[in-house]
Amino acid sequence: MAEVDYEQERIEILKRYRNLLSVCRPTTSKEDRKKIRTAFNFAVEAHKNHRRKSGEPYIYHPISVGQIVVEEIGLGATSVVCSLLHDVVEDTDYTLSDITEYFGEEVSRIIDGLTKISDIFDQTTSVQAENFRKMLLTLSDDVRVILIKLADRLHNMRTLDSLPPKKQLKVAQETLYLFAPLAHRLGFHVIKSELEDLAMKYTEPEAFQSISQRLEDTEKERSKFISSFIQPIRRALQKEDLQFQIQARTKSINSIWGKMEKKGISFDEVYDIFAIRIVIDTPEKRERADCWKVYSIVTDIYRPNPDRLRDWISTPKANGYESLHTTVMSKQGKWVEVQIRTKRMDEVAEKGYAAHWKYKEAKTGESGLDKWLKRIREILKTSEADALDFMDDFKLNLFSDEIFVFTPKGELRTLPISSTALDFAYSIHSQVGNHCLGAKVNHKLVPLSHVLKSGDQVEIITSVKQSPKPDWLQYVYTARAKGKIKSALKEERKRQAEEGKEILERKLKQLKIPYTQENIDKLVKHFKLQAPLDLYYDVAIGLIGQKELKSYASDQERGMLSFLKNTFGRSKESPTAKPETADPIRQQLKTKPDTLLIGDSMENLTYTLSPCCNPIPGDDVFGFVTINEGIKIHRNNCPNSLQLMSKYAYRIVKAKWISNKSIAFLSGIKVKGFDDVGLLQNLTNIISSEYNINIRNIHIDTNAGTFEGTVMLYIYDTQHLNNLINKLKKIKGIQKVTRIGKEDIKDIS
Repeated sequence: MAEVDYEQERIEILKRYRNLLSVCRPTTSKEDRKKIRTAFNFAVEAHKNHRRKSGEPYIYHPISVGQIVVEEIGLGATSVVCSLLHDVVEDTDYTLSDITEYFGEEVSRIIDGLTKISDIFDQTTSVQAENFRKMLLTLSDDVRVILIKLADRLHNMRTLDSLPPKKQLKVAQETLYLFAPLAHRLGFHVIKSELEDLAMKYTEPEAFQSISQRLEDTEKERSKFISSFIQPIRRALQKEDLQFQIQARTKSINSIWGKMEKKGISFDEVYDIFAIRIVIDTPEKRERADCWKVYSIVTDIYRPNPDRLRDWISTPKANGYESLHTTVMSKQGKWVEVQIRTKRMDEVAEKGYAAHWKYKEAKTGESGLDKWLKRIREILKTSEADALDFMDDFKLNLFSDEIFVFTPKGELRTLPISSTALDFAYSIHSQVGNHCLGAKVNHKLVPLSHVLKSGDQVEIITSVKQSPKPDWLQYVYTARAKGKIKSALKEERKRQAEEGKEILERKLKQLKIPYTQENIDKLVKHFKLQAPLDLYYDVAIGLIGQKELKSYASDQERGMLSFLKNTFGRSKESPTAKPETADPIRQQLKTKPDTLLIGDSMENLTYTLSPCCNPIPGDDVFGFVTINEGIKIHRNNCPNSLQLMSKYAYRIVKAKWISNKSIAFLSGIKVKGFDDVGLLQNLTNIISSEYNINIRNIHIDTNAGTFEGTVMLYIYDTQHLNNLINKLKKIKGIQKVTRIGKEDIKDIS
């Protein structure tokens, strides 16, 4: 690594700082320059140990941003101070409190805005979108934040070569995605074009290099051509005694590439690569007349293309841009674009916001940029929580060119291209949009989704009975209209949810389910919804009705039984119990001649007998699920049964007494012996007739005079089975009778 010459760097830093002061001098006072000096010293100290990726001292960057802010954007001393300090809070140990203490509230507020948006593109998409919203909120309060950020991005793009290729591509794509269209929207055409060209250098390197080379190769030819083209215009303008400048310009590389891609043509077929700009110095009251005068002079010399006339003087763009554009055919057979504007218009076009404010007078009322910033505030206020949708909507409007349409009274309104009749309704007023029934365009009835064109005259038809519908979101293009529709739909959803809340309360009452917050939360979870509001809304529109709620009640009962079984358990088994007595119900019947089975699946759960009615085996009973004492058993005619069943129906479970005389269990025996006539008949007679036992199945295999088989039986208890086995052993020919194990029963049955 080369040794750093700190003294040489110190000299270079001072040289760059003096250049900055030099460009500031015409528009700053002595006091302003003192503040700039303080900010410079502060930034030098804060960044003294920082270097850029190129290896240069970091302070070069804030100085360059300050110079762009003054020279190319036209801002004043406060913005220069903020440019010098814009990375201090983010990259050093200094805080906003330090900035406030040294430079005051205004500078601190702008630095805070710059710090908040500094990492917009270093997060996930959703976080980027949310930060983008915050950035625009700051922009709508003080547009200097975004102007300094534009200057910051422009300098970063100019010095992008020092970054690794992957990072270069990422920064370039971000620039095309947001910063170039923002520069365009704020009226900085030159900055927008440079950002696009610099980004293309990394996103389309081969195309960029090819077009750059072609422009370089044809530079002398173009200069000669433009010079001969300008001469007759210059002479004619001088004869009219007009004060003017003629500037030659070449279409930007990105713009040429865009036209080649869009039209599928070669470089040589792009007919308006050449352009000249005629800037006249004339009083504001004569601006329009003199511009048209120049247009008349130019078109007297060269034949114009009637389809290429753009009158941005009569109807300026939303970002304040004013100019008269025409494309004319030169004597050499090449098309040339001619831009005609005044000195004031040129400064507004080049320096956007700052120049616009400089020329704006109170009497002119609200400017185009005023309206645009106002629309941003409205979008921010009415936007839904989904920041990604908001970002997409806003970017659509950011990129859009405008159309000009008229109200029935002839008032001119500006809308983005692709706007519909419904967009127009919302541009007038949110209530006009909300109650829009239809529209007449040029006196003909059209649907709400009708796409407008420049020059259309639009009349909106309204009805107080009309209200926004969800499909309206498909009919609109502008972020304002989408925001207003979403807001209205949200309010309507709330209103319907209130009705749904009352309906749900009535339905739960019919099902004997208490209307409590606990049960509402359970219902929300059961139907997989996000919040109670969604539950009420679904009830209101009929998605959740009596059938669904009954299904929920049944699920709750089954869930409660499962909970009780897991919590309170079955009757405890003896740890030393033998396999034949391990069945819990059988064990219960051995100790209790009568057993209570509970629930739809008739399970043996722990319970207590309620003292209010003292039920006994044989009574018709039901179970009631208590909060802390498990299941309590009541007689059906218990004095409290009516109250329990009406108020707590969802906690009532079935219950039934069963005696050992009425239940049988599946078991099995294995039989071996000598095959003999009538043996099987004797076997089944004893089982069925003498012992009154139901046989489930019999399986016998014979082999060379012997047999082996299994018999599956329903028996009452172990003693019952043992008696049967002893009887079967006495049959002639039977050698062995054994009980089948529990595992074998599962396999056989």
